[in-house]
Amino acid sequence: MRFDEAYSGNVFIKSHSTFEDSEAVLYGMPMDWTVSYRPGSRFGPTRIREVSIGLEEYSAYLDRELAEVKYFDAGDIPLPFGNPQRSLDMIEDFVNQVLKADKFPLGMGGEHLVTWPVIKAMYKKYPDLAIIHMDAHTDLREEYEGEPLSHSTPIRKAAELIGPGNVYSFGIRSGMKEEFQWAKEAGMHISKFEVLEPLKGILPTLAGRPVYVTIDIDVLDPSCAPGTGTVDAGGITSKELLGAIHAIAGSDVNVVGADLVEVAPIYDHSEQTANTASKLLREMILGWVNKSK
Repeated sequence: MRFDEAYSGNVFIKSHSTFEDSEAVLYGMPMDWTVSYRPGSRFGPTRIREVSIGLEEYSAYLDRELAEVKYFDAGDIPLPFGNPQRSLDMIEDFVNQVLKADKFPLGMGGEHLVTWPVIKAMYKKYPDLAIIHMDAHTDLREEYEGEPLSHSTPIRKAAELIGPGNVYSFGIRSGMKEEFQWAKEAGMHISKFEVLEPLKGILPTLAGRPVYVTIDIDVLDPSCAPGTGTVDAGGITSKELLGAIHAIAGSDVNVVGADLVEVAPIYDHSEQTANTASKLLREMILGWVNKSK
């Protein structure tokens, strides 16, 4: 994908017009080829952009406004429908280009498998990378019904690449017993059920390190985000998730990239999920991109 051929339709509110002048690049990964329950997250990035027009440009939490950050909405990567491996290769190539240009990559999914090629690209540039993962699910399977390319496997793949001790999962409340056992034996950090308080305890240990943050919208309780592929009761509130984003922003962690995945608009006619996602992305942009400004 060439950046002079970027998506020319709806863009995230206050997106700057050129890639070259940007500090961060917002992009969509419209893939849901491997989901095991409800498809539709490939439509997430477009709807998040469309509802972002309803956002205030100013964050009362961070006392910053979107005009203070130069970010470019590159649109959706044109992924080939039904071809997981080719899609993942295209995502990795795209993020490689963003990183080569020293931009902050901020992705919108799509199913959670799209995070895997992003991590591969990030790890090439940042060999001491750590991952903060917020999710209802462990995503630690080696395969799902014989298929290793599955939305159930990205965190396992990432942990095996960068080392399990460099992966920190929060809000986890669902997964196979074997997944939790593997994490414990491998030395991976899993905090069940809650996000904000255990995250606050971990952040000082990550000070100065490059960190990639991946957020699955289903970390939220279905009452807050019903529009997702695999809803799971007992999740956190949007207030707690915003608090986690702000805690990271106020820490000494060096966030070098992030994504927000699994928004499936078709299951939420109220559009609560897409609107929540757009606000979360606003706070991620304002809190994590050149946060020292």
